[in-house]
Amino acid sequence: MKTLRLLTILALGGGLALVAYQFSNDGRWSVRAEVPPAAAQADRIPLYYRDPSGAPLWSAGPKQDDRGRDYLPVYEDDQAAPAGSKPSQATSSRKILYYRNPMGLPDTSPVPKKDPMGMNYVPVYEGDDVDDGTVKLSPGKIQRTGVKSEPVGRRAIRVLVKAPGTIQLDERRVSVIAMRAESFVQKVADVTTGTRVKAGQPLMEIYSSAVASAAAEYLSTINSKTTGGIEVYGRGSRQRLVNLDVPEQVIAEMEKTRVAPVTIHWSAPRDGIVLERNAIEGMRANPGDVLFRIADISLVWALVDVAERDLGNIAVGQSVAVRARSFPGRAFTGRIAVVYPQVNRETRTVRVRIELANPDTVLLPDMYVDADVDTADGAPVLAIQDSAVLDTGTRQAVLVDKGDGRFEPREVKLGRRGGGYIEVRDGLADGEAVVTSANFLIDAESNLKAALKGFAEAALPASEPGHAMGEHK
Repeated sequence: MKTLRLLTILALGGGLALVAYQFSNDGRWSVRAEVPPAAAQADRIPLYYRDPSGAPLWSAGPKQDDRGRDYLPVYEDDQAAPAGSKPSQATSSRKILYYRNPMGLPDTSPVPKKDPMGMNYVPVYEGDDVDDGTVKLSPGKIQRTGVKSEPVGRRAIRVLVKAPGTIQLDERRVSVIAMRAESFVQKVADVTTGTRVKAGQPLMEIYSSAVASAAAEYLSTINSKTTGGIEVYGRGSRQRLVNLDVPEQVIAEMEKTRVAPVTIHWSAPRDGIVLERNAIEGMRANPGDVLFRIADISLVWALVDVAERDLGNIAVGQSVAVRARSFPGRAFTGRIAVVYPQVNRETRTVRVRIELANPDTVLLPDMYVDADVDTADGAPVLAIQDSAVLDTGTRQAVLVDKGDGRFEPREVKLGRRGGGYIEVRDGLADGEAVVTSANFLIDAESNLKAALKGFAEAALPASEPGHAMGEHK
C-alpha cells in the first residue's frame, strides 16, 4: 500500500511553515513540520523599512503604503529581506566591537541603541575593522561601485604647454633707408609697399649737395700728385662718404671711373618685402627721414604668452609646434630662443620668443598663432593615471589594490602631468596596482571607518561595567 502524504501551509508568528501529514501502512497518520528555507534563515534586525515600490520613502518601523503593501526591511548588508528574521549562527558567534550610526554619522555606542528616528544602530564585528590600514570591500560592493585598478608602469610623460601669440618681424632682418643729409629725390623705381625686392635692386635716385661735395673731395684726393700724407687724407675723405650712407657699390664705381656722379643710385640692402615707402619723386628729404623700410621675412618670430604656472616647464631650445589660425591644417616647427625675464602683472604671463623658418613667406607680421611647447624629455618615468590621485590640496594619495577586496591608502609624491598621466616620484613601486575608478568612494569609506574607530575608542572608558563592547546579549 502506498504512503499518502498531504502538505498544509500554516501561518506561525507572522511566518509560513509547511506541515506534512503522512498515512503509513499500519493505518496511522503522522505529522511533521517542514520549515521552508526562507523561514529557516535566522532573524536579523532591520535598519529601516523602505517603500515596496522603490519610491524614496522609508520608515523606522513596520508600515504599509496606501495600497496596503508592507514596507520592506533593509538590513546591514543593504539587502531587503523578509521581516522577522534573526541573526545567523555564524554572525552571532562573532564578537561585536561597537555599534555605529545607521545613517553614517560619526557616532558610535558600546551597547545597542536607536537613533532619533528609531533606527537601530548597526553592529561592527571583529574582523570587519582591521588595524593594517586597509579598507575591505565585498565583491558585490566592488562591482556595484565600479572599482577598477591598473598596474603602475613606466612611460614617457608628454607635457604640452599651450600658449597664444602673434607673428613679429625679426629685428635683425629689418633695414631702413634714411638720408643723413638734406637730399632731393630725383626718381623712384617701380617699387611699392608690399613689393618683394632682391638685394642690390635699384630703389631711387637722389641728389645731395653734401654727398656731391664729399665725392668731389675724395676724387680730388685720390687724383692728387702730391705724395705727402695722401693715404691718410684719402681714407678720411672716403670715410666721410661712408658716414653719409653712400652705398658701397657707388663708392667703388667712383674709384674705378674717377668721376663724381651727379645723382646717387640707392639700392635695396637685402632681400625682403617693402614694408614702407615714403619716397616721392621731387620731394626733399631732411636728415633722418625714412624713405624705405624693408624686412626679410624668411625667418620670423612668434611671440607667445606662457602662463606663469607653466614657466617651470619652459626652457630655451625646446621644440615648439606653431599653428597659424589662417592655416589650421599646417604646423610650423621652431625652437624657443628667448624667455623674457619679466612677468606681466595683469595677465600673469611671461613672453617667450620662438624663431620660425618661413620659406614660403606665408607667416605675416601680427598674424595670430597658437603654440604647443613639447616639454617631454623622452625618458620613461613611473606614472599612473591622473584619475587615481586623491588630491586634498595639502597631500596626494592613491589607493593600492592589495587583492581579496582590500585597498590600502598610500601617500605619494607627484611630478609632471601630461597626456592623462602623472609622474610618481615616491610612494609606489613598479607593478603595484592602484585604483583608477570610484577611488573617492573607497576613500570616503576609509575616512568613515577611521572616524568611527576613533569615536569608539573614545567611548570605551565611559562605558558602564557589564556593557563592554561584544558582551551585550
